[in-house]
Amino acid sequence: MHVGLMEGTIRRETLGETLDAVVTQGIYNLQYHISQGTSSTIIRKELDARNMKISALSGTYNMVDPDIQKRRDGLRMLRYVAEQCEKIGTDVVTLCTGSRDPHSMWRAHPDNNSSSAWIDLIDSMENALEIAEEYRVTLAFEPEVSNVVDSAQKARRLLDEMNSPYLKVVMDGANIFHKGELPKMREMLDEAFDLLGDDIALAHAKDLDRDGHAGNLAAGTGLLDYDQYIGLLKESGYDGAVVLHGLTEDQVPFCTNFLQEKIDSL
Repeated sequence: MHVGLMEGTIRRETLGETLDAVVTQGIYNLQYHISQGTSSTIIRKELDARNMKISALSGTYNMVDPDIQKRRDGLRMLRYVAEQCEKIGTDVVTLCTGSRDPHSMWRAHPDNNSSSAWIDLIDSMENALEIAEEYRVTLAFEPEVSNVVDSAQKARRLLDEMNSPYLKVVMDGANIFHKGELPKMREMLDEAFDLLGDDIALAHAKDLDRDGHAGNLAAGTGLLDYDQYIGLLKESGYDGAVVLHGLTEDQVPFCTNFLQEKIDSL
């Protein structure tokens, strides 16, 4: 395993200057957001010049948005992202299973637990997987307490129902604790890896200070048991990037050192 970083955490005036600043922190792996009109060839050239790699591209959109047109727009965006994967040197695209909240896919909504939300998610995922198969990329969705897939159990259900080699998960230990569950952290992390450990395409690293919300603190500044989390990632056989996000640039040196020490200690 190695430390990665979410693109956008560090920004400079040019791509080259940005990548130089990332490398200065000892980080050579990024999860990247690519927008239409951006040259994948230029990005790849700048990355190669610094021996950097893209661990995943973000294809995130609200897969259960109440507005069907927004779902269709999101699917078109996903196709564009999938088209860029080979050019930029990755085969993983990250997804969010979404929320019924009409304003934010990161906000919980009572209808997220409805059968209609699950049916819409299945429909959206089937369409997304057609794109994944066409471009031979892996779609990695993230279980998150504010989304339709809000637990390891629902993530396992989605994987089993889709039954596709192109569907995997993003593991983020800070995202799975509903209200009242944080005291059961060790048990819940163990269960999450029991259910999903063989299907991890990417790992995230951030932290949390309370349950019932997705973690939004920098890694090492909250309550997540990182010895257990990184240990479980290692036991699962995961050997990719552990991507830092939810942090400021000023926090990057501390979080990088914290995470690297945890990785090296195992």
